[in-house]
Amino acid sequence: RGGFRAVEYVGPYDHPPELIGGLLDEHKLVQALFNMPAGNWAAGERGIGCHPDRVGEFQDGVETTVRYAKALGCNKVNCLSGLLPKGVSAAAAEDTFVGNLKFAADKLAAAGIHLVIEAINTNDMPGFFLNRSGQAMTILDRVGSTNLTFQYDIYHMQRMEGELAKTIERLMPRIGHFQIAGNPNRTEPDRGEINYPFLFDLIDRLGYDDWIGAEYRPAGRTEDGLGWLANW
Repeated sequence: RGGFRAVEYVGPYDHPPELIGGLLDEHKLVQALFNMPAGNWAAGERGIGCHPDRVGEFQDGVETTVRYAKALGCNKVNCLSGLLPKGVSAAAAEDTFVGNLKFAADKLAAAGIHLVIEAINTNDMPGFFLNRSGQAMTILDRVGSTNLTFQYDIYHMQRMEGELAKTIERLMPRIGHFQIAGNPNRTEPDRGEINYPFLFDLIDRLGYDDWIGAEYRPAGRTEDGLGWLANW
């Protein structure tokens, strides 16, 4: 009803894949993306990719991801690094994340599913391990897989770095997904300081032809804030 042709969300794992797949078919929607299992979300966990003591759980989560992605016709998933665990060095966390991503990228490639990683700002999510685009590029280089790219969330990167247009232009060959929200309040993208019409035109000119996720918190009712979508 809102005019969208695709959906994404944190994760489908609280529901049987057959139920979600049936709803997608009923409403003629594409499942654009969801996250790999991210630990106990309700308890504050935000991914386990960089946790050295949970590699086995991560690998089991790859199998779960493949099962859901196939059932939902989803060809792209996001791996959250998680918060830096207490007592674990940044170097050890990166080594763990790289090893997990190598494992996941290979397994997902065999299933026809593309993998992305996301940097999240540390104002909204204090302690999140992967929080800058340069850090993400280092990790992509270390993993060395053609089945791994960067999910560029424009809101998060504005909070952490700014310099959006030049960064998008420079990194576009390695960007596999975009997400948007207005800054500073993470509401509709037509509110706040980010010039989305300019950035959308740039993204088009650079040849990106995949989904952009509207990952924002509506200022009021979702339906009341969708006027921004009309031009796109």
